[in-house]
Amino acid sequence: MFGLFRKNLSQPKAPRGHRAYAIGDIHGRLDLLDQLLERVERDNAERGRAETHLVFLGDLIDRGPSSCQVVERLRTYQPRKMSTVFLIGNHEEVLLRLLGGEKGLLSSWLLFGGAECLRSYGIDPDKVDPADETTALRQVARAIPSKHADFLKSFADTFRFGDYLFVHAGIRPGVELDAQDSTDLRWIRHPFLEDESDHGVTVVHGHTISPGIDERQNRIGIDTGAYRTGILTALGIEGADRWVFSTASEPSCADRVSID
Repeated sequence: MFGLFRKNLSQPKAPRGHRAYAIGDIHGRLDLLDQLLERVERDNAERGRAETHLVFLGDLIDRGPSSCQVVERLRTYQPRKMSTVFLIGNHEEVLLRLLGGEKGLLSSWLLFGGAECLRSYGIDPDKVDPADETTALRQVARAIPSKHADFLKSFADTFRFGDYLFVHAGIRPGVELDAQDSTDLRWIRHPFLEDESDHGVTVVHGHTISPGIDERQNRIGIDTGAYRTGILTALGIEGADRWVFSTASEPSCADRVSID
């Protein structure tokens, strides 16, 4: 999956002299992350000089088998000629709330990817009893290294890039960008996904799985369900151009043609 979206004067634009790559929801798939990072680094080097930002749209953890390894890989990641931006997803939010001792979340977290996350940190989730929540929360807190927790706490909610806004889930239509609630930024699906109004920016987001890039007039979704499909996707932006590639296939010359 690799293509160059058609250049159009009406397209939103990146800041002059800047380039960005956004990577969708990783969900514990270190194998796919390593593949995609290699391709992003190679693509950036081939395109020549620009101030480049590599944006991770959140949900690094849960569901897939290697949450711990993904967090450590990115916590220590220092790419050449790119700065990194990490945005918080709803899965990071829930884990941080658990680490803060909040009750009432553990059972749902274990069902929706937390069990796999714990297993990656060396904890048997079958030995974590949600019925004894006080003890279970202590087990979770002991499992997650403080360096990992501090890294996740450092994540931002949004990243503005020219005419684009990068965010995990989306925005609340009709609400000014600087008045958005963090819960919407990390969790929203409806009415954001159906809304066709001009937000003043093109929103690049993850959170909601689609079979491929979900490109609309006002938003671009790039969560291709890596943990279950094996497809982790990146979107590149420079000037008025956009291009996309994923772990689904290797690019060829034929793949580089403009598409509608």
